[in-house]
Amino acid sequence: MDRDYINVMEEIVAALVQFLMTGTEYQTFCKCSKCKTDIIALSLNNLPNHYVTTAEGRKRVIEQLNTSDNRKWINKRIIKAIHVVGKYPQHAEEKKINVT
Repeated sequence: MDRDYINVMEEIVAALVQFLMTGTEYQTFCKCSKCKTDIIALSLNNLPNHYVTTAEGRKRVIEQLNTSDNRKWINKRIIKAIHVVGKYPQHAEEKKINVT
């Protein structure tokens, strides 16, 4: 752990976004770093924080969250965020600003 505390949900969501975006189901969605970070941020805004201060705490929270129901619940929020960011990508606005 680099800091004295971490949000375990952040680690889980980042890993799941990376995994989901490599699947064929989302091959038409933008995979740029801006879109991925927007998906992660939007997902985290709709999920509870799970901060821990020790490696043991991290392991315990991961075990608690690693149930079928929790995985479905987390994935549902990530998938919704993928579709929102896909429909309203922010990188397109940045490119338009840089082009003019």
